[in-house]
Amino acid sequence: MNKVLLAGSTGYLGGFILKELVNRGFDVKTIVRSVNKLPPSLIGNNKLEIVHGELTDPKSIENCCRNIDVVISTVGITKQKDGLTYMDVDYQANLNLLDEAKRNGVKKFMYVSVLDGDKLTHLKICEAKERFVFALKNSGLDYCVIRPSGYFSDMGEFYEMAQKGRVYLFGDGNYKMNPIHGEDLAIICVDAMQTKDKEIPVGGPQTLTYNQIAEMAFAVSGRPPKITHIPLFITKAVLLLLRTFTSVKFYGPIEFFMTVLTMDLVADERGTCTLKAYFEELKTA
Repeated sequence: MNKVLLAGSTGYLGGFILKELVNRGFDVKTIVRSVNKLPPSLIGNNKLEIVHGELTDPKSIENCCRNIDVVISTVGITKQKDGLTYMDVDYQANLNLLDEAKRNGVKKFMYVSVLDGDKLTHLKICEAKERFVFALKNSGLDYCVIRPSGYFSDMGEFYEMAQKGRVYLFGDGNYKMNPIHGEDLAIICVDAMQTKDKEIPVGGPQTLTYNQIAEMAFAVSGRPPKITHIPLFITKAVLLLLRTFTSVKFYGPIEFFMTVLTMDLVADERGTCTLKAYFEELKTA
């Protein structure tokens, strides 16, 4: 499996996967809307073929999977923009790519969803992702679904709040998660091309409560810890109001964030990058 098509290479995780694939010597094709969003060091690399296309437009990606062995997709949106919805991108865009993969005889299709996404389909973002997972599982292709517990990039919200002097948590803050750095997750994704695993739940090397994550953010920022715990009944009331009086484009990201902070998201501990080191990177950035 030497020829890989990567979709989503301009995103947080996709950028790390692209570097990992090229560093390992794979021939890589990537579909992008803007070359300027790719790492400058990789543009012009003889192992990388860059194709301009819109996954939401099937005609623009015709034959993109020709002579491709493996497809890896990290395509999805956190904040809806350009008038596109979760169903437009997380579901339909990936489905367009899957159709091309099937048409061109791709051997394996890999997709990055979220941990316990199949249990969170009442959330709009997970509904779209899991609808695609269902289509992938029934596609007839060999497949693998990677399910990370959370990204370090998301934990940056804690550091930003700490810098401003106060972190807001939902509930008592004792729910746990083990987020993973994109660099560590990229290694796992590329390794998974050679495994027979159909689903891989994965987290980072440290399992922490949200209180501990907040305290760590304060420690790195050098500010005294001030944490406000918002009662869960207020959280539920706010979500109800948002779902009633705002559009999914507005409340979608909020409902996901508020929901995952009120549950445990813990998977197998993998990788070596620590959250403290990531916060220290943010401090010096």
